[in-house]
Amino acid sequence: MNNSFTDIEYVILESLYASARQVPPLRQRDLAQIASTSLGMTNSILKRLAQKGWISVKRLNSRNIHYVVTKEGFNEILKRSYGYFKRTIKNVVLYKDAIDGAIEKAAERKIKAVLLIGASDLEFIVEHSCHHHGLSFLKSADKGIFTGRMEKQTLMIYAEDIRAASLSPEKNSYFLSQLLIRVEASS
Repeated sequence: MNNSFTDIEYVILESLYASARQVPPLRQRDLAQIASTSLGMTNSILKRLAQKGWISVKRLNSRNIHYVVTKEGFNEILKRSYGYFKRTIKNVVLYKDAIDGAIEKAAERKIKAVLLIGASDLEFIVEHSCHHHGLSFLKSADKGIFTGRMEKQTLMIYAEDIRAASLSPEKNSYFLSQLLIRVEASS
């Protein structure tokens, strides 16, 4: 994959592909808004994508231009998507191992339940690990409801959207955000 292929280029290329049959076609202004970039930067990126052969440019009239993703552009989308997919799967495995290790240690310390506080994209991993190690799985979307004392046999796990600095954690607790940072730093 080309190292100069930026996230903004990918967003624009994928947006053009996804809107191929859209009438009227996406304008530069639309693409700039989708990619959260300036109109000038979008223009520059479109020129670069055309130079790379990933899009073709067709002038419809004096004011309108139609951009079409080429076969080469589609192949770049596939490569990039596959790369994202591989990294995501690798990260899920790393997160699963780290969460499972923490819950396994809790089970060894005679913890009986795990309480997940807040909304987490990793809830399914926490729940699976609890069942695997014979612990009860509890959850609460209310971040404030369980900040007081919990039973000593309950491990509290704060979802990744809860900052460690915002709470004084109990002894039997940890923050998914801190766990994820450690996992990412070690990979």
